[in-house]
Amino acid sequence: MTQALSLFEKHEATLRAAIEAIHDRGFWTPYPEHPKAYGENGDEEGKAAFSRMMNEDFTELLQKGEKGYIGEEVSPYLQLGLGIRYPEFNADDLINKAEAVKRSWAHTNKESRAGILIEALDRVKARFFEIAYATMHTTGQSFIMSFQASGPHANDRALEALAVAYDELSRIPAEKEWVKPMGKFEIRLDKNWKAIPKGIAMVIGCSTFPTWNTVPGMFASLMTGNPVIIKPHPKAVLPIAIVIAEVQKVLQEAGLSPDICQLAVDTQSNPITKKLAENPKVKLIDFTGSSAFGEYVESLPGKTVFTEKAGVNSCLIDSVSDLNAVVQNIAFALSLYSGQMCTAPQNIFIPEGGIETAEGHKSYDEVVTALSQAIAGLVNHPKMGAGTLGGIQAEATFERVKNASSLGGNMLVKSEAIINPEFDGARVASPALIELHAKDTATYFGECFGPIGFIIKTKNSDESLALMKQAAEEKGAITCSAYTTNEAMMEKIEEEMNEVFTPVSFNFTGAIFVNQHAAFSDFHVTGGNAAGNASFANADFVNRRFVWVGNRKIK
Repeated sequence: MTQALSLFEKHEATLRAAIEAIHDRGFWTPYPEHPKAYGENGDEEGKAAFSRMMNEDFTELLQKGEKGYIGEEVSPYLQLGLGIRYPEFNADDLINKAEAVKRSWAHTNKESRAGILIEALDRVKARFFEIAYATMHTTGQSFIMSFQASGPHANDRALEALAVAYDELSRIPAEKEWVKPMGKFEIRLDKNWKAIPKGIAMVIGCSTFPTWNTVPGMFASLMTGNPVIIKPHPKAVLPIAIVIAEVQKVLQEAGLSPDICQLAVDTQSNPITKKLAENPKVKLIDFTGSSAFGEYVESLPGKTVFTEKAGVNSCLIDSVSDLNAVVQNIAFALSLYSGQMCTAPQNIFIPEGGIETAEGHKSYDEVVTALSQAIAGLVNHPKMGAGTLGGIQAEATFERVKNASSLGGNMLVKSEAIINPEFDGARVASPALIELHAKDTATYFGECFGPIGFIIKTKNSDESLALMKQAAEEKGAITCSAYTTNEAMMEKIEEEMNEVFTPVSFNFTGAIFVNQHAAFSDFHVTGGNAAGNASFANADFVNRRFVWVGNRKIK
């Protein structure tokens, strides 16, 4: 354990700075998001490393006893299978190995755990380009989004989770002499307090953000002393496999078993998720994905569950200073990664009487036309269009947008196939924009994952707000954006939406978008509505992974 403690000394300054940033909530990161910060040859070397992995077995993992190798990832850009195969394990074998190392990891002190985990992140940093190409060719994200989301931003979220956990584990002293005066005598007790991990943890990954959504639960559970089994989506394994490989290497170098952090790969035809989740030895489950499966996970008895599910995100336009800047921002938020983000807006509420702007009154039709033109201008831009849209990850999402006309309403902007100049066969589709009326809640109260947006015509902004609040309360929401120059209306929107545990982003224009959440500052999901029961990364996100137990001994 000496090496693990030396790792803590190596990274203590980073940990302390992370804890300070969490309390301050200002901008801070030890992982710059720009690729240029990671070496002149990083891109070329990362691309070559990814290419070498294709059509090969992934042999970096240190867990043993595989029964074979499997893999079925397909690049949304190449429309070809990557051919990468991962070691396959029986669910019971994974559970038994985690059970065997549970006590040794629980007895590893928090300083050693922190040192090991931050060292792993440091090594992951050296592979950001490689992870970027892995993410790009499994999720369909553009290269720059893949680099940022699966590299620096994912590392930020992992470090944030372990820093919150370390901070919470440090709140209670390890021991104390307790003295109670009793007049002529005293009662003296030696007391100690231990943070007891709940047990084996499982993280169920998603296909669109295989590291960003996985590492918070993974690192929160590891930091609090729980062994973890990561079960990624079978179509997006490689990015998180690289991260797990680095964690396993550091664990082994520190004299600990790599089975403390295991990868569990399956296929869509032979899934093992339920076998793992339903095992009584699995005590913690983190899940990102559909509401239907999330509700199944939440229903499992004897589990502590952290979910991020589907929600219906809305945008209210009441009044603006610069209409062009507003519609450009909304168009980008709708189009970014083809709307395959849990934070992307779907429902845009506009009053039928139009809105006030700094240039005067704009009618409803003028606002709708401006937004439609902004979308068309963006997606057809020769330099920005394909890069902003990325690729469609799943065939089901692609079919949904192709058949968007079946949803009803008035098709304002039809989805079109967009040519990616770098990848001729890439699965790309521009957003469909459909006009609905306030009464059409049966359509727009459901999540239409992917590049589909709804314009909802309302009587006025009060009706817009009421419907937006109702959707969040009934279906959940992760984000909400609003545009108003009226202070009273701004206060009303914030009050009403916060009441249903939905954060509001006001008057975003320029280079900041509602889709973005910053680690160490923004909570991702509040945990208060149907979109999910947990939040990245508040104290509750880590405290439910262990139990404080106190012991007393008379002196």
